[in-house]
Amino acid sequence: MEYLSKERYDEISAELKHLIGVVYPQVKEDLAEASAQGDRSDNAGYREARRMQGKTISRIRFLQKVLEHARVIDPDVLPKDRVCLLSRVEFTNLSTNTRMKFEIVSPHEMDLEAGKISLKSPIGAALMGKKVGEIVQAQVPSGVLNLRIERITFD
Repeated sequence: MEYLSKERYDEISAELKHLIGVVYPQVKEDLAEASAQGDRSDNAGYREARRMQGKTISRIRFLQKVLEHARVIDPDVLPKDRVCLLSRVEFTNLSTNTRMKFEIVSPHEMDLEAGKISLKSPIGAALMGKKVGEIVQAQVPSGVLNLRIERITFD
């Protein structure tokens, strides 16, 4: 089971609807055109259309599975005093005295440029369930980070 924000659930639903209603019919049309051109064994257009068909079907199935197993999170029932999904956490890396701020999200919502880290990432997993003032250790590829939680907020 994957927990998603309402926003991300709606984005995935819209992508799936677009793939099924717009992209896949176009892929089928391209495949029919390429197939009508004759010998399929020597037809690069046909091979490309088949590749796109497979890619599109694969993406549709993946998104259907995500939505089938997804649960939308109600932010009002989440604890406000500890780090959990959808919380914005400001913390200090104690070895460099650098402050960072990230939102903890599901793996399907992760976007480092937008300041969103997965709850399954080393830092996200280390922060989960902790309170303001606690010092946690996160095992990352470059070693161990000691992080002090400074603030927890929700949007």
